Amino acid sequence: MKIIKTAVAGTMESSDIMLTIQPIDSQGIHIDLESSVEKQFGRQIRKVITDTLSHLNVTGVEVIAVDKGALDCTIKARTLTAVHRAAEKDNYDWEEIDSWNN
Repeated sequence: MKIIKTAVAGTMESSDIMLTIQPIDSQGIHIDLESSVEKQFGRQIRKVITDTLSHLNVTGVEVIAVDKGALDCTIKARTLTAVHRAAEKDNYDWEEIDSWNN
């Protein structure tokens, strides 16, 4: 999926995560994470974001994540939403998402 603009999903509320996704010139994935639990769960949060982007075939993005204690399912949902908004896609392939969402 091609990212064409900056998009945001999530809130700054407790148990949520706010993700901002924006295109960059390189093909990599850069994640800037701010979380009060980064020392305990930072690696897992980055892995969930990276795995979700990988399933969506997204590269060449910068992700700014402000975590307030979100669970993995919330991180996946916010990443999916931000990617679809950034790619200006409003149709979700739920069968494909269900196939890798377990």
